[in-house]
Amino acid sequence: MSVSSFLDRHYFLIRRLHSLSGVVPIGVFLFPHLTTNASIVWGKMLNESSLDPGALADAGVAAHAGVETFQHEVNFIHDLPALVIIEWTVLFLPILFHAVVGIWFARSGRSNVDRYKYQDNWRYTMQRLTGYIGVLYLFMHITSLRFGWTYFGFMVPFDAQHAASSTAAHFQASPLGFLVPLFYLVGVLSLVFHFANGLWTAAITWGLTVSEAAQRRWGYVCAAIGLGLAAAGVTGILGFTTLSVDEARAIENLLIAGGH
Repeated sequence: MSVSSFLDRHYFLIRRLHSLSGVVPIGVFLFPHLTTNASIVWGKMLNESSLDPGALADAGVAAHAGVETFQHEVNFIHDLPALVIIEWTVLFLPILFHAVVGIWFARSGRSNVDRYKYQDNWRYTMQRLTGYIGVLYLFMHITSLRFGWTYFGFMVPFDAQHAASSTAAHFQASPLGFLVPLFYLVGVLSLVFHFANGLWTAAITWGLTVSEAAQRRWGYVCAAIGLGLAAAGVTGILGFTTLSVDEARAIENLLIAGGH
């Protein structure tokens, strides 16, 4: 039995698994991920901070709540037990499944949602386009974080102990100039649209919004979610492009010295 035949025979189940994987865990992961990145702007000083005012003065820098909060969140993630297993089972494999099946839907001309008359054609077109962009961006993002692949300077050579400064340095000092933050902006906003619109179509796929009125009401909710995530994503990118790299690195070094 060919792969195509297997997929055709189990299309109903695969379509629902594809829809579900796009919401949980992939879509849900966007919330903590983008808000953590945005914390470079809105972060608060931690109660257990080891940043002594005297040490800051000696380093010639002022306290920066965003740098401390962002580094704290990155440390929390990297200190998780069996992080690699968690990443593969909870995130990477669902992403791989969703991407492969989504590309099959798009290439075979089969929609991954029921074609209700209330669904606008532009939504379907944008869903496919942002899906392709999202797959490319996620692949580059994950491989740069895990394997250090920089793709000729487009992706961040991330240093987990200097999370904020390494990200800011890449955004500001790359020979590609504004193209790097622009690439991240396009990638992040594509993922946000793909999730928000996919959340709307998922309700149709699962038979939760059948009427035009129900789809319209749910559309407002999905639009609000998308705008909120987009705001967090843009905030993070702007925060890193305006952050002082030297001051951030000095604060991170103090955090390392203090065991935080």
